[in-house]
Amino acid sequence: MTEGPAPEPIRNNLRGAAWLLADMSLNIWALAIVKSLGLGLPAVQIVFLRAATGLVLLLPLLLRRPDTLRLSQPGLHGLRVALSSAALTTSFYAVAHLPLALFTAINFTRPLVLMGMAALLLRETIRPQQWVAGAVGLIGVMIAVQPGAAAFGAGHLALVGTVLAGTGAVIVTRRMREEAPLMMMVSYTLGLALVTALPAAWAWTPVGEAWPLVLMIGVFAQFAQFCFLRAQFWGDTGVLAPLGYASLPLSAGVGYFLFDEAPTLGFGFGAVLIIAASIFASRR
Repeated sequence: MTEGPAPEPIRNNLRGAAWLLADMSLNIWALAIVKSLGLGLPAVQIVFLRAATGLVLLLPLLLRRPDTLRLSQPGLHGLRVALSSAALTTSFYAVAHLPLALFTAINFTRPLVLMGMAALLLRETIRPQQWVAGAVGLIGVMIAVQPGAAAFGAGHLALVGTVLAGTGAVIVTRRMREEAPLMMMVSYTLGLALVTALPAAWAWTPVGEAWPLVLMIGVFAQFAQFCFLRAQFWGDTGVLAPLGYASLPLSAGVGYFLFDEAPTLGFGFGAVLIIAASIFASRR
């Protein structure tokens, strides 16, 4: 007796999961390239070249849809771009100086930081259990970072800035739910290029033979954003959210095989606490 075709919701969630895995893979490979180049190129220069590459890829859409740049909330767009520019610059610096798996694990604290910012800035009600989850997540961070094993340096500070600025950008994005996705995408990429152009010019370092790798960062990042949007279109949040944590073993594998970064047992335990706390804090 043959089985019938899978129900439509299952097929849609499988499509969403496939798109999300593609998004995570492209992002991790983009970060791996940044890590390989980060010690030789200024982080802000990499951010500018990433944005410029994405802008070239979006140019056909801009020519077909010039109305895309008509912003109904220019102030919020500007704030989102400023916060995203800071988050990307600090993240590129951090990933060049820290293990890739640690960079990914600490970024999982964003739901916890978002919870605190939502309470302070958006006056959202946070349950006591969620504050407990935040405390557990903080303990997980301390275990994963292992402050006694290595000095707390500029890479760690940059990673803190990444989480704070990136979460602030999410808060602003939540206030812009009525904006069209294409407008958000174009204004983000164009704004990122404009904001980082002067700092990148001031700190400019010759790229040399690394141009193909630099261009690949922008291409991977732009296609990753497309894959993310397709994943959100097809998949349910309840399916996609837990799957997002698969980026930790993926990044740990890339870090181990490409950069000889072997995760410790303490890091694994701390990462489990961070993920568990983030999942619990994100529950409605």
